Amino acid sequence: MSLDELRNDITIKQKKGLPFICASVVIWLLILIVISLDLPQNTENLLVFCCSCPLLPISWVIGKILKVDIFDKSNPLGNVGFLFTCNQFLYILIVMWVFNAVPDKMVMVYAMVFGAHLLPYSWLYKSVSYRVFAIVIPIISLICGCMFSAFFVACTLLLVECIFVIALSAELHKLNLSSHSE
Repeated sequence: MSLDELRNDITIKQKKGLPFICASVVIWLLILIVISLDLPQNTENLLVFCCSCPLLPISWVIGKILKVDIFDKSNPLGNVGFLFTCNQFLYILIVMWVFNAVPDKMVMVYAMVFGAHLLPYSWLYKSVSYRVFAIVIPIISLICGCMFSAFFVACTLLLVECIFVIALSAELHKLNLSSHSE
Protein backbone atom coordinates (compact mmCIF):
# COMPACT_ATOMS: atom_id res chain seq x y z
CA MET A 1 0.00 0.00 0.00
CA SER A 2 1.12 3.54 -0.71
CA LEU A 3 1.37 6.14 2.05
CA ASP A 4 -1.85 7.75 0.88
CA GLU A 5 -3.65 4.39 0.91
CA LEU A 6 -2.34 3.70 4.42
CA ARG A 7 -3.64 7.09 5.58
CA ASN A 8 -7.04 6.39 4.01
CA ASP A 9 -7.10 2.97 5.67
CA ILE A 10 -6.27 4.24 9.16
CA THR A 11 -8.70 7.13 8.77
CA ILE A 12 -11.54 4.69 8.13
CA LYS A 13 -10.49 1.94 10.57
CA GLN A 14 -9.86 4.34 13.43
CA LYS A 15 -12.77 6.63 12.51
CA LYS A 16 -10.35 9.56 12.68
CA GLY A 17 -9.58 8.83 16.33
CA LEU A 18 -13.16 9.62 17.35
CA PRO A 19 -13.06 7.25 20.37
CA PHE A 20 -10.23 9.32 21.87
CA ILE A 21 -11.90 12.65 21.20
CA CYS A 22 -15.15 11.34 22.73
CA ALA A 23 -13.14 10.16 25.73
CA SER A 24 -11.61 13.61 26.04
CA VAL A 25 -15.13 14.98 26.57
CA VAL A 26 -15.40 12.67 29.59
CA ILE A 27 -11.93 13.71 30.78
CA TRP A 28 -12.80 17.41 30.62
CA LEU A 29 -16.06 16.69 32.44
CA LEU A 30 -14.03 14.98 35.19
CA ILE A 31 -11.68 17.96 35.31
CA LEU A 32 -14.65 20.30 35.59
CA ILE A 33 -16.02 18.24 38.49
CA VAL A 34 -12.64 18.32 40.27
CA ILE A 35 -12.38 22.07 39.88
CA SER A 36 -15.92 22.47 41.21
CA LEU A 37 -15.01 20.75 44.49
CA ASP A 38 -13.29 23.81 46.01
CA LEU A 39 -10.17 21.92 47.03
CA PRO A 40 -6.76 23.35 47.91
CA GLN A 41 -4.92 24.38 44.69
CA ASN A 42 -2.23 21.67 44.82
CA THR A 43 -4.78 18.94 45.54
CA GLU A 44 -6.99 20.20 42.73
CA ASN A 45 -4.09 20.27 40.28
CA LEU A 46 -2.95 16.80 41.27
CA LEU A 47 -6.47 15.46 40.73
CA VAL A 48 -6.64 17.23 37.36
CA PHE A 49 -3.58 15.21 36.33
CA CYS A 50 -5.29 12.05 37.59
CA CYS A 51 -8.37 12.79 35.47
CA SER A 52 -6.41 11.84 32.35
CA CYS A 53 -5.56 8.37 33.65
CA PRO A 54 -8.78 6.70 32.44
CA LEU A 55 -8.35 8.04 28.88
CA LEU A 56 -7.29 4.70 27.41
CA PRO A 57 -9.99 2.54 29.03
CA ILE A 58 -12.69 5.09 28.22
CA SER A 59 -11.44 5.27 24.61
CA TRP A 60 -11.47 1.47 24.44
CA VAL A 61 -15.11 1.31 25.64
CA ILE A 62 -16.18 4.05 23.24
CA GLY A 63 -14.23 2.27 20.49
CA LYS A 64 -16.21 -0.91 21.20
CA ILE A 65 -19.45 1.07 20.90
CA LEU A 66 -18.27 2.69 17.63
CA LYS A 67 -16.83 -0.63 16.37
CA VAL A 68 -13.24 0.65 16.36
CA ASP A 69 -10.34 -1.47 17.54
CA ILE A 70 -8.14 1.26 19.00
CA PHE A 71 -5.30 -1.28 19.34
CA ASP A 72 -5.45 -2.47 15.72
CA LYS A 73 -1.93 -3.24 14.45
CA SER A 74 -2.82 -3.99 10.82
CA ASN A 75 -1.73 -0.55 9.62
CA PRO A 76 1.88 0.54 10.28
CA LEU A 77 0.70 4.14 10.62
CA GLY A 78 -0.85 3.11 13.94
CA ASN A 79 2.70 3.30 15.32
CA VAL A 80 2.98 6.82 13.92
CA GLY A 81 -0.25 7.76 15.70
CA PHE A 82 1.20 6.40 18.94
CA LEU A 83 4.36 8.47 18.38
CA PHE A 84 2.18 11.56 17.88
CA THR A 85 0.61 10.85 21.27
CA CYS A 86 4.01 10.45 22.92
CA ASN A 87 4.93 14.05 22.14
CA GLN A 88 2.28 15.11 24.62
CA PHE A 89 4.19 13.31 27.37
CA LEU A 90 7.14 15.60 26.73
CA TYR A 91 4.94 18.69 26.91
CA ILE A 92 3.48 17.48 30.20
CA LEU A 93 6.83 18.44 31.72
CA ILE A 94 5.88 22.06 31.07
CA VAL A 95 2.55 21.50 32.82
CA MET A 96 4.38 19.92 35.76
CA TRP A 97 6.57 23.01 36.03
CA VAL A 98 3.48 25.25 35.97
CA PHE A 99 1.94 23.03 38.67
CA ASN A 100 4.67 24.28 41.00
CA ALA A 101 5.54 27.72 39.61
CA VAL A 102 2.10 29.14 38.72
CA PRO A 103 -0.43 26.66 40.14
CA ASP A 104 -3.53 28.72 39.35
CA LYS A 105 -2.64 28.59 35.61
CA MET A 106 -2.02 24.84 35.40
CA VAL A 107 -5.42 23.98 33.89
CA MET A 108 -4.91 26.65 31.23
CA VAL A 109 -1.48 25.27 30.27
CA TYR A 110 -2.77 21.70 30.45
CA ALA A 111 -5.55 22.64 28.01
CA MET A 112 -3.05 24.33 25.68
CA VAL A 113 -0.83 21.24 25.61
CA PHE A 114 -3.83 19.01 25.05
CA GLY A 115 -4.97 21.06 22.06
CA ALA A 116 -1.53 21.52 20.52
CA HIS A 117 -0.75 17.80 20.55
CA LEU A 118 -3.64 17.22 18.12
CA LEU A 119 -1.95 18.92 15.16
CA PRO A 120 -0.10 15.89 13.71
CA TYR A 121 -3.39 13.99 13.59
CA SER A 122 -4.64 16.48 11.00
CA TRP A 123 -2.08 14.95 8.63
CA LEU A 124 -2.62 11.34 9.71
CA TYR A 125 -6.40 11.45 9.39
CA LYS A 126 -6.56 14.03 6.58
CA SER A 127 -8.69 16.12 8.90
CA VAL A 128 -9.47 19.79 8.76
CA SER A 129 -11.16 19.47 12.17
CA TYR A 130 -7.95 18.32 13.86
CA ARG A 131 -6.03 21.16 12.23
CA VAL A 132 -8.56 23.78 13.29
CA PHE A 133 -9.03 22.51 16.84
CA ALA A 134 -5.28 22.03 17.36
CA ILE A 135 -4.92 25.75 16.75
CA VAL A 136 -8.15 26.99 18.31
CA ILE A 137 -7.87 25.06 21.60
CA PRO A 138 -4.52 26.54 22.70
CA ILE A 139 -5.58 30.06 21.69
CA ILE A 140 -8.96 29.85 23.43
CA SER A 141 -7.31 28.27 26.48
CA LEU A 142 -4.74 31.06 26.67
CA ILE A 143 -7.34 33.82 26.33
CA CYS A 144 -9.79 32.23 28.78
CA GLY A 145 -7.02 31.25 31.21
CA CYS A 146 -5.59 34.76 31.32
CA MET A 147 -8.99 36.39 31.77
CA PHE A 148 -10.98 33.86 33.79
CA SER A 149 -10.71 31.05 36.32
CA ALA A 150 -9.72 27.43 35.76
CA PHE A 151 -13.40 26.56 36.13
CA PHE A 152 -14.20 28.72 33.09
CA VAL A 153 -11.32 27.13 31.13
CA ALA A 154 -12.62 23.64 31.93
CA CYS A 155 -16.20 24.61 30.96
CA THR A 156 -14.93 26.08 27.71
CA LEU A 157 -12.81 23.00 26.91
CA LEU A 158 -15.76 20.73 27.62
CA LEU A 159 -17.87 22.72 25.16
CA VAL A 160 -15.08 22.89 22.57
CA GLU A 161 -14.52 19.11 22.82
CA CYS A 162 -18.23 18.49 22.23
CA ILE A 163 -18.07 20.69 19.13
CA PHE A 164 -14.93 18.82 18.04
CA VAL A 165 -16.79 15.49 18.32
CA ILE A 166 -19.59 16.90 16.15
CA ALA A 167 -17.10 18.23 13.59
CA LEU A 168 -15.26 14.89 13.40
CA SER A 169 -18.55 13.02 13.12
CA ALA A 170 -19.53 15.28 10.23
CA GLU A 171 -16.17 14.58 8.53
CA LEU A 172 -16.74 10.85 8.97
CA HIS A 173 -20.28 11.09 7.64
CA LYS A 174 -19.02 12.95 4.59
CA LEU A 175 -16.25 10.37 4.15
CA ASN A 176 -18.77 7.52 4.39
CA LEU A 177 -21.05 9.20 1.85
CA SER A 178 -18.20 9.73 -0.61
CA SER A 179 -16.92 6.15 -0.22
CA HIS A 180 -20.41 4.72 -0.76
CA SER A 181 -20.92 6.80 -3.90
CA GLU A 182 -17.72 5.49 -5.50
